[in-house]
Amino acid sequence: MTNAARKNLTLALADYASATTVEDMPEEVRERGRQIVMDELACAAFGQTRPAGQLATQYVASIGGPGPCRVLGTAVRTTAPYAALANGTAGHADEVDGAHVVGGHPGATIVQAVAAASEHRRATGADLLNGVVLGYEIGNRLIRACGGVFGVKSRLHLHADFLHAIGAASAVSRVLGLDAERLSHAMALATFQANGLCSLFQERRHISKSFCNGQYASAGISAALLAAAGFEGCEDVIGAADGALEAWGLQDARDILMEGLGADFAVMGANFKFTNAGYPIHAVVEAAMTLVAEHSIDPQDIRGVEVGMPTNAMRVVDSRKMHNICVQDMLGAALAQGGLSLRTSPFPKILEDDLYQRIRAVIVVAPDAELDAELPNGRGARVQIVTRDGAAVVHRVDWPRGHSARGGTTWQDLAGKWRDALPTLDVDTLVSLCQGLENIDDVDELLRIFDGAASA
Repeated sequence: MTNAARKNLTLALADYASATTVEDMPEEVRERGRQIVMDELACAAFGQTRPAGQLATQYVASIGGPGPCRVLGTAVRTTAPYAALANGTAGHADEVDGAHVVGGHPGATIVQAVAAASEHRRATGADLLNGVVLGYEIGNRLIRACGGVFGVKSRLHLHADFLHAIGAASAVSRVLGLDAERLSHAMALATFQANGLCSLFQERRHISKSFCNGQYASAGISAALLAAAGFEGCEDVIGAADGALEAWGLQDARDILMEGLGADFAVMGANFKFTNAGYPIHAVVEAAMTLVAEHSIDPQDIRGVEVGMPTNAMRVVDSRKMHNICVQDMLGAALAQGGLSLRTSPFPKILEDDLYQRIRAVIVVAPDAELDAELPNGRGARVQIVTRDGAAVVHRVDWPRGHSARGGTTWQDLAGKWRDALPTLDVDTLVSLCQGLENIDDVDELLRIFDGAASA
């Protein structure tokens, strides 16, 4: 680390951030960023079919005032911070938005903040793509420097996604063309607006959990707009005494934050979801449904289900009150109804189903020693199903479908996801626009495709 970075870490990050361009990125980074943009924008439109997205839209429509920015999937237009609030909330409203190997849901915060800022500014697709890649870089580096999602939760009792507000502020500042000094102020101003106690996981309906991502998106864009208007924060909110790293960081946080900056891009650790469930649940459902398919298991014949998971991942989803981040609930539903559909949530109706109740009652979840040893921070799972005749079959999934360690995903897979989930969306045009994102002169050309996309 340079002496300058040691003296003012925030300005060192801001110097980097304010000079980034898509031309300086490797093609694989740009390609992953294009896929993230497509998937996360569709998530926000899809979220309008769920309570959290609908409530957020009702709120901003009543209080946000008119503006140039879309609430995706609706006819509502409002100001950029309120659009980011609504789209960020909707983007995480049903757990279909992407996760990250470091942890958390960067897209619901960062993509929605950058998209609203780009629409506010009538920016180009290249600006949008550059901002998204940059926001992921800053936000995920901060989470790593503070111990990753599990470390932030266990040490600090905080939901690590709040650090993505700083990534969003950096990204929006770049879209707005702020210099390094103004960008540093935006980072500081974002920290004053974002927080997230892990008690939010105790709620039942996935409302405030979704709202947090929307609030972080709104905080990021508000901070950048405030900085552009002349507001100031402290000079080094990241590295100073009583700053972010002193409050939350690991002992070697500074080195973690700066190592490989501009070369080791965080978007390459982005994971895509194909099931509307908390990410640690995905490998569990995939392993179980693989067993059902390969061994022609009739759900009526299931006598017992044993699930082994890494301890860290298990703690996130074990016996939760929220159905779609409760591994027992989601696995029970998948087995009882032959899988999960993005378009239709099984809850609460399935709670009255006798088969679901019987299967749910025989699901046992426990830490898996091998997964703890080999992939302690992973999202793998081992599932054993025992049938009435006493036969037991086992399947292990180390990385669920769409995980970066499994090779990420394809445009074809993403297109299939959204054809099923949003049948009114012109998916072919969306794919084409996102594949050529850098050729778009005004992001309105891209965002207008979501007008009314959630109407069905």
